[in-house]
Amino acid sequence: MDQIINHAVLSLDFWQDTVNYEGCTMPTGTIGCEVLNIPDSTIEKLDTPCNVLNQLLQGMNTGSVDMELLPQVQQAAGEIISFLQATPPFSRLNRSYFEQKLAAIFSEEYMEDAKAYLQLTQQEQLICALTGQHSKATMLVRIAQVLGHLSYSLGQYKEALTKYAERLNEPDYDRTPDGYAAMFGQFFKGEPTLSLDNPAWMTLTNASVQYVAAVRPGKTEPQLVKRMHYVSFVGMFRSDLFEGLCVGHAPKKCPICGRWFLTIDARHTKYCGGLAPGDQRGRTCRQIGNLRGREQRELADDHPIKAIYTRRMNSILQSTRRGKLDEETAAAMKKLAKDKMLRALSDHRYASTVYEQEMTQQALLKAVQKK
Repeated sequence: MDQIINHAVLSLDFWQDTVNYEGCTMPTGTIGCEVLNIPDSTIEKLDTPCNVLNQLLQGMNTGSVDMELLPQVQQAAGEIISFLQATPPFSRLNRSYFEQKLAAIFSEEYMEDAKAYLQLTQQEQLICALTGQHSKATMLVRIAQVLGHLSYSLGQYKEALTKYAERLNEPDYDRTPDGYAAMFGQFFKGEPTLSLDNPAWMTLTNASVQYVAAVRPGKTEPQLVKRMHYVSFVGMFRSDLFEGLCVGHAPKKCPICGRWFLTIDARHTKYCGGLAPGDQRGRTCRQIGNLRGREQRELADDHPIKAIYTRRMNSILQSTRRGKLDEETAAAMKKLAKDKMLRALSDHRYASTVYEQEMTQQALLKAVQKK
């Protein structure tokens, strides 16, 4: 049962400039950026089910368990699961697994165990933590805390980090690791405390760190990764966003749809790759943006994605002139390279993971020969 708070749920694996969560590998900062897009109205709707769980916790803090709350608690847990399933980044979690585990945790059996556990002295409770006794009670308390504090914590996260992201989003801002660090130092001033009027508290991660050999998704050999375990969802998202800033990844607001998306090293990136709202032809914000005129286009020649493509075109041309490539093979490689470049422009995940690797001349030649 303790798997509900193990590596798969409240932990992240960091490797170079990527993070792995729930079997998904993405650029570091992705999930922290996604939380910025959760509407305030959606978070407010969480208040009701979260308050039910907090009512249960308040009773436990005084040493009592109100069994009459059980039906309300079960309903509240179900509402929170529905929210998690429909809302990135929580939607990466396994819903059926959570439904089964939470149904067992918020049950009469666990509540009864909690009643007995809360009658123990503090010293006896500490002994239970070491021996594994009353594990049902400790699990109930732990999960109630994580879910009960969710709406409040998300609100606090958005309030502090949205303001910071807005500063980074200002025109002509230096979107580099040095620029992010400078803005971070200006925005989160002073020593970190838990005072609500001091946004520096957001720098506290409340996490433990391990270094482990793990097989990342899509790989066969283990790699050394930094695995961080958290006590709350929000601590995990905050840490992911800050780790992203360290490697040059930062949130940016799309001027067409108004949603936040993550930039990696593409300083000219202006629009996200999501579908443009209200566009009957199903075009992306990037496609719409690039039709707005030369002065508003993001895809200048020095755009990192296009720069890789341009370099490859030049190297293929040189190899052809030197007789190392025949005309037919060169033409196929150029077409394949252009296809990959266009895909990278509309698929951020592809651009930030394997695009550059697949654009080497050797990789293109191998792919063409295979076909």
